[in-house]
Amino acid sequence: MATTANVRKMPAAATADMLRPSRSLWKDAWYQFRRHTLAMAGMVTLIILILGTTIGPFIYTTPINGIDFGRAIQGPSVAHPFGTDDLGRDMLARVLWGGRVSIAVGITAVLLAITLGTAFGALAGYFKSLDNPLMRITDLFLSLPILPLLLIIIFLFRDTLRKLFGPEVGIFLMIVTVIGILTWMPVARLVRANFLSLKNKEFVEAARAVGATDLRIITKHILPNVLSSVLVAATLGVGGAIILESTLSFLGLGFPSDVPTWGRLLFDAQNYLDLAPHLALFPGLAIFLTVLSVNYIGDGLRDALDPRKGG
Repeated sequence: MATTANVRKMPAAATADMLRPSRSLWKDAWYQFRRHTLAMAGMVTLIILILGTTIGPFIYTTPINGIDFGRAIQGPSVAHPFGTDDLGRDMLARVLWGGRVSIAVGITAVLLAITLGTAFGALAGYFKSLDNPLMRITDLFLSLPILPLLLIIIFLFRDTLRKLFGPEVGIFLMIVTVIGILTWMPVARLVRANFLSLKNKEFVEAARAVGATDLRIITKHILPNVLSSVLVAATLGVGGAIILESTLSFLGLGFPSDVPTWGRLLFDAQNYLDLAPHLALFPGLAIFLTVLSVNYIGDGLRDALDPRKGG
């Protein structure tokens, strides 16, 4: 421990570091995250996009399916800031409303994926007898081509789900479920690797010594130390899920035409790219900004939660 005399001889910066109160893990992570310029810019952009898609339709109340053939294919103007489509519908209203669906699909699909991936990875990493069979299942899913399989499943079952839950809810459940089931494997491998490195640590052995059950050790002792890695993977996965949903809608296998997701807007715009490029510009820009922002936030979280980069 440094004496008062030694502290006086130290440089001012070193002395300040010694006297500064220690930060908690999450406060230190937030401090590191704020120093990541692109991550902060991505977070601000994503907040603006989420607020715009959730609150915007209540402020900008133009109907999303209000047809006006007299205003069809008009460029951006004061009356219609994002222009109008081939049926005279306001593009700003449709982009704002469609963002709700696209972002909801991305978040919900990733929640399902990280739930499955964490469960598989935790069981495989903790129980040696389950490691080989669960990892072989993971390898099997990794070998599947995601997009073609996604297209086949949705094409085969979308009519059934539409009859059971309605056209919008049925397609939403189908897309979210299929994306979640086909994208959990990287999370499983990440969680398994973390469990393998942590399950023989001293704090886990101490928990076993006092009689803690396997379930308690997994949920209370090991899993909290893995959550930072899962959080980063989830953040990066949202962008991929949004792109998958947009791809499905662009190919005509997503939501019906009266549900203007960003991918559906791009699908509707493909025949008017020369005549009205604004039809593709604004939904495409929304997808680009959302995915880019989420990726930058993921990069910032990865750096902030890395103990080797603390300071």
